[in-house]
Amino acid sequence: MAKIRPFRGVRPPRDLVTQVASRPYDVLNSEEARSEAEGNPRSLYHIIKPEIDFEPGTDEHDPKVYGKAVENFNAFQQNGWLVQDEKEHYYIYAQTMNGRTQYGIVIAANVADYMEGRIKKHELTRRDKEEDRMKHVRVNNANIEPVFFAFPDNEALQQVIDTVTAGEPEYDFVAPDGFGHHFWVIDSPEMIETVTREFEKIPYLYIADGHHRSAAAALVGHEKAQANPNHKGDEEYNYFLAVAFPASHLNIIDYNRVVKDLNGLTPEEFLNRISENFIVEDKGTEEYRPAALHNFALYLGGRWYSLTAKPGTYNDNDPIGVLDVTISSDLILRDILGITDLRSDKRIDFIGGIRGLGELKRRVDSGEMTMALALYPVSMKQLMDIADSGNIMPPKTTWFEPKLRSGLVIHKLD
Repeated sequence: MAKIRPFRGVRPPRDLVTQVASRPYDVLNSEEARSEAEGNPRSLYHIIKPEIDFEPGTDEHDPKVYGKAVENFNAFQQNGWLVQDEKEHYYIYAQTMNGRTQYGIVIAANVADYMEGRIKKHELTRRDKEEDRMKHVRVNNANIEPVFFAFPDNEALQQVIDTVTAGEPEYDFVAPDGFGHHFWVIDSPEMIETVTREFEKIPYLYIADGHHRSAAAALVGHEKAQANPNHKGDEEYNYFLAVAFPASHLNIIDYNRVVKDLNGLTPEEFLNRISENFIVEDKGTEEYRPAALHNFALYLGGRWYSLTAKPGTYNDNDPIGVLDVTISSDLILRDILGITDLRSDKRIDFIGGIRGLGELKRRVDSGEMTMALALYPVSMKQLMDIADSGNIMPPKTTWFEPKLRSGLVIHKLD
C-alpha cells in the first residue's frame, strides 16, 4: 500500500513564480539554461543547472558547481524568493497542453515503497546519472525537482481534485513553451486526511517520468536512514517529492527514430528486406502517421511508407513482445540495420513526438540521416502492465509531455 504524507513545501511567492519556475534540469543543456536564465537572478536554473554561474564549458559535475547550487538555494530562501509553508500540505498541480488539462496531486512519496518495489519502474537507470542527482539532493538536503508518477484512477481522489480546483489557484500562468501551469494548495485537514487514506488503498504507484530522480531521492533517503542511529522511519528524509497523476489523465507521446545509413543496402534492398515481416504501402510524399498498434511510418528517399507488422512477428500476450518498439528494434534496427544497442550506437538518434513528423523529414532531407521511423505511442495500460510484470521497457519507448515545471514547490529533507 502506498504510504505518502503531506509536507511543508518551499515555494515562490505568487508574484515571483514565473521568474523562478523553469524547465526540468534534464531537458536542456548548459548553454540553453544559460540563455533562458539570462538577466534573471531568480531563475531556478541557478540551483538545478548552477554551472551557468561559471565560465562556459565548466564541468557540471565539478564539486564547486554542486557547492554553488547550495549557495544559490540558501540565497533564494534568504531573499524571500523561496518561502517554506507554515503547515504541511498536499498540493494540486495541473498542466494544460493543446486545450487538454491533466491534474496531479503533489505528495511526499515513501523511500521504503521505492526500495521494496511498491513504486514501480519501467526503465533501467544509468549509475552516472543517478550519482549526479544523488549529489544534488545530498548537498541541498532537499528534493528540488519532483518525480512524475501515475496511479490507477481513484474516485475519492478525483473528487478531491475536482473540489480543490473549483477554487482560485495559487499560481496560474502560461510558460514560454505555451503550456499552462496551475497550482492549488490543499489546506483542509479533512481533504489532507482523505488523500493520505486513499493512497494507502492503492497497491502500487508507477514512475511515468524521472527514473533517475526517483532512484537518487530514494537512495539518499536510504543513506540518511542508515547513518542515523536513532532512525525511526517517520523522519522527513524517508520521503521524496512527486506529482502523482491518475493514469487516465496521462497521454504518452510517440518516441521516434532516425538512422544514419542503411547498413550497406540500397533503398530497394532495404524495402525488400522489410517486406519479409511487414506489409509495405507507398504513401507518397504526404506525411504519414502510424494509424494503430503494429503500424509504423517509414520516411526514406523523400517518400512515406506504411509498414504493418505481419501476424506472427509479435506476441500480443507478452507485455514486452507486444510493444512496437520491440518489433521495430528486433526486426528492423537489429536484423536489417545491425543496430543492437540503442543506448550507445551512434548511428541512431531519437526524437520525441512533440517535435512532429516534420522534424523526422527535416533530419533525413538535410542528408544528416538516411531514414526515419515513426511509432504508434505506447499506452498507459501497456506501461503499467510492463511494470507489474517486473519487466523493463526497451530504451527510448515513452515520451511524456508536458514536462513538470520545476520550482513550483520543493521538499526539504529535514
